Amino acid sequence: MSKVVVITGAGGVLCSSFAAAMAKEGHKVALLDLNEEAAKKAAEAIVADGGVAKGYKANVLDKDNLEEVHAQIIEDFGKCQILINGAGGNSPKCTTAHETFQDGDESATDIATFFNLDKAGFNFVFDLNMMGTLLPTQVFARDMLGVEGCCILNISSMNAFRPLTKIPAYSSAKAAVSNFTQWLAVHFAEQGIRVNAMAPGFFVTNQNRALLFDDNGNPTPRTEKILRATPMGRFGDPEELLGTLLWLTDEKASGFVTGIVVPVDGGFSAYSGV
Repeated sequence: MSKVVVITGAGGVLCSSFAAAMAKEGHKVALLDLNEEAAKKAAEAIVADGGVAKGYKANVLDKDNLEEVHAQIIEDFGKCQILINGAGGNSPKCTTAHETFQDGDESATDIATFFNLDKAGFNFVFDLNMMGTLLPTQVFARDMLGVEGCCILNISSMNAFRPLTKIPAYSSAKAAVSNFTQWLAVHFAEQGIRVNAMAPGFFVTNQNRALLFDDNGNPTPRTEKILRATPMGRFGDPEELLGTLLWLTDEKASGFVTGIVVPVDGGFSAYSGV
């Protein structure tokens, strides 16, 4: 049965693949992204492949803007039945230079340390991931009240299970997303709205490519550490998230599943390093 699917962050590598997969299931897909060009490009590719989709410029931190986009989507497709909160990301402004405390870090001013992390940068990253999940849910979940077969899928991260060095804001925010997923699942259970999350391990995206590979395409030291800690020894492919996506958004396959966070990580969360 065709449903209206709303996906935030849909111009990115992972969420654009989610949009294409949902369209292939016969759903009408609204692709929301601050980068309007990326959202529309992904939507056009879906339409060219025979699907139904449209791209929208949306700011997940601006509720008034989301309400405007919501009204447009209702006019174009109808009320939202599946919401995928995929918008998120990190910022260099709240990334420390060192993985662990180094002598001199306390007084350093020429590098980013824990002691001089930019408060505005930390707030931005936390808000982008956490408030960027809360606000779209406030706007679009109203459509789902009293409607059978509706669900919300949040995108958490391995950082919620095992915080990575250097990126405290992102790790904290994704832990909040996982906790919020459980809270929402309980809150909406009697309404029949299922709420779950995926926690991807390590996938190469436009946001992290420069951290994982140098200008010549060679793996960085951080990449080597990641792969040593991933039992499968490689990065994930976006298509390897789609099985979990389709399962959690299908009320027949997962109708009694709510309030869980599913790792898709090549074994990263299971490996102790020994």
